[in-house]
Amino acid sequence: MSSSHDVVVVGGGPGGYAAALYGAAAGLDVALVEKQKLGGTCLHVGCIPAKELLETAAVYRTVAHADQFGIATGSPEVDMAAAQARKQKIVDQLHNGVGKLLEGRKVTLIDGWGSLGPDRTVSVSGGESGEMTLTADHVIVATGSVPRMLPGFEVDGQRVFTSDELLSITDLPERAAIIGGGAIGLEFASMLADLGSEVTVLEALPRILLGADDDVVKMLTRAFKKRKIEIRTGVAVTGCRHSGDGVALDIDGDDPLNVDAVVVCVGRRPFTDGLGLDDAGVETDDGGYVVVDEYCQTTSPGVYAVGDVVRTPQLAHVAFAEAIVVVKHLLGESPAPVDYDRVPWAIYCHPEVAFVGHTETSAQEAGFEVATSVHRFIGNGRAMIVGETDGLVKVVADRNDDGTGGRILGVHMVGPWVTEQLGQGYLAVNWEATVPEVAEFIQPHPTMSELFGESVLALTGRALH
Repeated sequence: MSSSHDVVVVGGGPGGYAAALYGAAAGLDVALVEKQKLGGTCLHVGCIPAKELLETAAVYRTVAHADQFGIATGSPEVDMAAAQARKQKIVDQLHNGVGKLLEGRKVTLIDGWGSLGPDRTVSVSGGESGEMTLTADHVIVATGSVPRMLPGFEVDGQRVFTSDELLSITDLPERAAIIGGGAIGLEFASMLADLGSEVTVLEALPRILLGADDDVVKMLTRAFKKRKIEIRTGVAVTGCRHSGDGVALDIDGDDPLNVDAVVVCVGRRPFTDGLGLDDAGVETDDGGYVVVDEYCQTTSPGVYAVGDVVRTPQLAHVAFAEAIVVVKHLLGESPAPVDYDRVPWAIYCHPEVAFVGHTETSAQEAGFEVATSVHRFIGNGRAMIVGETDGLVKVVADRNDDGTGGRILGVHMVGPWVTEQLGQGYLAVNWEATVPEVAEFIQPHPTMSELFGESVLALTGRALH
């Protein structure tokens, strides 16, 4: 069996289904090949389930401290089975929604594994759609990623986990070790600590959360310490051994760490297993990522790649943006390539972290004379009202001769709900707005977003508070 289409998308995660939806909206005949569930890692074992369980942790934390607001309650208890059921209900609703959107746009959905061949052909096998060959004017590879593992660690979903397995746990460990101090590791550390686990974060690098400003990292580290989350940096974990009912982690130059569960969060690798990239003339780099140009074109004419399978930030919203660029490009339009240095980042630990653009250090390294402004949530009325005052907003700007701020280069936040507050900072950085321009905007009161306005206003040389 064979069929021909304008575009064949291989992979149904955020990059894949976004490319299919956007291409179909432009009138293209699109086929999407996926063997697993539509929605990919983000929907099923990533963004959505992780944030749902983090919200469960937030509710538990709120109830546990309700007496501070004059609400008398007993000690809350965690019912992980109920939390998992709620999580799954949300995932299922979103999964069904993606399928209905694709069907509504007349995208041809094909169940099976896709393998690339020469001349933009895709062979499909192993699924309910049967074996077939698809041909297309353009092929988009969007097969995503899978967790990286460490040598000597065997995932069993009982004592040793990756993010995939941890998001389905029904029993909370008393003691947990998180290997990796990036976004995923910190979110899991925060969630487990809120729900009652004793948590240790082990990071091989000298600091956690690369990409965030130093002031943000320092504030987050202090906040974690207050919550009794131990962060150990510069740590080399050399082995993992089952010990009684738990796990013993061998640490270079230190005593073993004994815990009930270990979560490996050392990044994700591109998933290209059995994809046939060599047969299609698609080049990969030494890390297995598909090599693309600024428009996500591979080395094979007419073949594109988006999302985690390419060496760009592994974020669903980046995959969405790349998908739009690809469709516009194959239509002959002139899209602006994604500016990866100005991508918004959001980490949903407690307190939350959000940032975009240059840090103070990276701006200086890029040759800018820098002016910065830092304001803390401890003086913000709305933060006081909700009882969440740990955190700060830092604005990094190009410095004028008089010491005031010029163009806004970066915005870095840590604190309550900052993932929902980054929007105006993102717009400022990406529109290359200046401090005087942004300072004119009125911030509603009382809101947490006032802190961004205060930080920008201070860079004019005339602070309000």
